[in-house]
Amino acid sequence: MRKEPFAVGNYIHVYNRGNRKQEIVRSDQDSWRFMQALRFFNDSSSSQNLLRTLSRSKSDTDQPSSVFEMGWPADWPKKDPLVKILCYCLMPNHYHLLLKEIADGGVSKFMQKLGIGYTNYFNLKYDEVGSLFQGGYKSRTVTDDNYLKYLIVYIQVVNVLELYPGGLEVAYKDINKALKFAEEYPFSSYPDYSGARKSLIIDKDIFGELLPKPSDYKKLVIDVLKGQKCEELGDLKLE
Repeated sequence: MRKEPFAVGNYIHVYNRGNRKQEIVRSDQDSWRFMQALRFFNDSSSSQNLLRTLSRSKSDTDQPSSVFEMGWPADWPKKDPLVKILCYCLMPNHYHLLLKEIADGGVSKFMQKLGIGYTNYFNLKYDEVGSLFQGGYKSRTVTDDNYLKYLIVYIQVVNVLELYPGGLEVAYKDINKALKFAEEYPFSSYPDYSGARKSLIIDKDIFGELLPKPSDYKKLVIDVLKGQKCEELGDLKLE
């Protein structure tokens, strides 16, 4: 898909998946490294070899403190973000991001660092070569507030519920139970909107105004899921 010429202030839905639909994460450690990449590559100074310099987690299942707790490293230049990351979801073989362009060319620079940097980490760890992702990332500018609200539910809830036992069809039968499942999935920004966590990765931006309280967001999620309004997103899903 052709990437649009983004302008500062645009909201952009970004998606990519593994080459030949292969997994892009094979362990929780990989998933936490991707989370680190989201946080630390979002900077004008960070290099594509950044993941090699970050401290390793104690085990494959430990959450690196640098993702949600650690401040910006004191010996690094002052943080100069390229984009705002409003929400995200990492799945075994693909990811979704909702970004806001805040610097000229910020989305392109950030996505280049993310793609190359994480691929370098993955290939080095698993002794592989070549492209991890299926070509360049897909992207679409979003201009309608209703679509933005549907999209945030689609990205960080509907995608996660694809992993729910029995899938989306079963999840829709008991939405409260399904949302508890989504809240316990650590590789989506849903817990940050539900009030269960506070991430250093995201900036809620317009959603801080549209959905100021966790209860506002939960009501939106329930309304969208019950009405299955995510089906109205059409090609904004990008898949």
